[in-house]
Amino acid sequence: MNSSTAYVLWFLWLFGLGGAQRLYTGHIGSGLIYLFTWGLFGFGQVIDLALIPGMVEKRNASLRGLYSGTSTPKHSITLNIGDIPLFEPLQAAQPSSSSSVSPMHKLLKAAKANGGQLSLAQAAMHTELAPDQVKELLQEAVRVGYAEITNDSNTGAIRYYFDV
Repeated sequence: MNSSTAYVLWFLWLFGLGGAQRLYTGHIGSGLIYLFTWGLFGFGQVIDLALIPGMVEKRNASLRGLYSGTSTPKHSITLNIGDIPLFEPLQAAQPSSSSSVSPMHKLLKAAKANGGQLSLAQAAMHTELAPDQVKELLQEAVRVGYAEITNDSNTGAIRYYFDV
């Protein structure tokens, strides 16, 4: 994301599409409010001229953290004026090696290599995380819709099925 694109989207306000810059930077709630109120009657749009670089920088930092596997930044989608976290990053799942691949990414690769299903032990083996961290990672995968928990029809063992 870059500020130039956000400023071009800001300019669409003059054609009745106020808030496009907010939608672009992940501020969905306030973007929709701007859209239906003509950029908060123009005042919000004018204020956004000064706020756009910060909004773009914040969104880029959030996306960098989301895709690099770091869990220190809070990933959130901004609604209205404040932040309401809709995506809680996994706090305990830190990569155990010096690799920049996130544990979730390792988990998804492992699931793909195993025909879309993993046991707890397989997940631990591929992510190199402690058992409690693996359980938390698998719960996160289920929570965000990457996996479903079922039982193996033959053994009854718990399996995590991924759509990969």
